[in-house]
Amino acid sequence: MADRQISKLNCGKLGLIVGGGDLPLHVAQIAAAGDIPIHAVNLLGLAHTSSIVSNGDWIALGSIGGIIKSMKSANVQRICFAGQVSRPDFSTLKLDLRGVKELPAILHAASKGDDALLRAVIAIFEREGFMVVGADEIATDLLAPIGPLGAVLVDAKHSLDLEKARAIAENIGTLDIGQGAVVCNGLVLAVEAQEGTDAMLRRCLKLPAHLHGTRSKRAGVFAKVPKPTQETRIDLPTLGLQSVQLADELGLAGIGYAAGATFLLEKDAMREAADKAGLFLFGLER
Repeated sequence: MADRQISKLNCGKLGLIVGGGDLPLHVAQIAAAGDIPIHAVNLLGLAHTSSIVSNGDWIALGSIGGIIKSMKSANVQRICFAGQVSRPDFSTLKLDLRGVKELPAILHAASKGDDALLRAVIAIFEREGFMVVGADEIATDLLAPIGPLGAVLVDAKHSLDLEKARAIAENIGTLDIGQGAVVCNGLVLAVEAQEGTDAMLRRCLKLPAHLHGTRSKRAGVFAKVPKPTQETRIDLPTLGLQSVQLADELGLAGIGYAAGATFLLEKDAMREAADKAGLFLFGLER
């Protein structure tokens, strides 16, 4: 982590709202290495039950008042959201009194899309006096670098698919649909929606074999970029080792992602797996 990031954030305890996946663990580890004390609120049903942050409070997603109370009791001034939180079924969501109060505004925002929903959630905490910081302000080492990450380079043929996949990802992002797209030989195989990256890649595996590459003859590219109006303090794109493994299984030639705006979890393992498979990892300049 850059020293300036540590000095910027190391002024009191950091509240970490923990969702699913491995990102919260990485954020907590980096914060600890920078002597930033953490108060974790783990979201029930989403957060891992065994990690270095699992000794914090465990609170339901709809208990907004409970989360705020926990943070204030720990004298938290800054809050970081980390991890996956899928859009809930609001009709069955168990709410506390504060959650009931905020529900109409949340539902109104949700009707406009995920980005509006995330901004509404952030606004609740900001009205309570908290400063919401992005995980990228803490875990700077996890951000994707510009250019090739491994030994495999993008050739002219695959660069055409990469540019098309990127353009499609940016366009669906404008409509607040998703962050990624798969293109093979100019043909759009899939766009990412609510299911997420890995589920989208698994969906591509069900397509006829002639539509995508193979491990012996790689073809096609997956690109993932932030939405143009994305609330990056909560929902920055994230890729991990499993994404590389699925791209390998699909026979893709490589993966492109927004440099400086994508978390790469297990970066070294991703690079090693990509090099072994013969597919590229490439950070796209924004």
